[in-house]
Amino acid sequence: MATPSALHTLIDLANKETDEAAKQLGAALHAGDEAEQKLGLLMQYRDDYAARCQSDLTAGISTTHFNNFQVFMQKLEQAIAGQQKVVSDARQRIAQARTAWQACEQKKMSFVTLADRANKESTRRELWLDQKQNDEHAARRALHKSNPS
Repeated sequence: MATPSALHTLIDLANKETDEAAKQLGAALHAGDEAEQKLGLLMQYRDDYAARCQSDLTAGISTTHFNNFQVFMQKLEQAIAGQQKVVSDARQRIAQARTAWQACEQKKMSFVTLADRANKESTRRELWLDQKQNDEHAARRALHKSNPS
């Protein structure tokens, strides 16, 4: 079994790795939130623009204006599709960062478990040695009392 100081060093290193993985997960979550907010804004803008154009259509608009509307709507749809890709990529990075953080956390907990076992074994061994010394001391006293010189 590894020495307690080696295990503590491993636990410290694992803590640092876990903290770094948690920071990366936090950054990925933040980027994902921002990407989803941008997507929501684009979709809301598209819906608002379509509603405004619909009201203009009922009032009557020129062919040029309608063509401009269609071109702009296509560009908005392309922007939305691009942002949906960004959101999808962000979700994938979040999943990878979460997996990495969980692996670091599991590794750290393995070292903590080993350290706990080592501490329990050390305590058990110390108790056994103390008991052995007490038994030997008691045996010597009993021997000394039975053989007074």
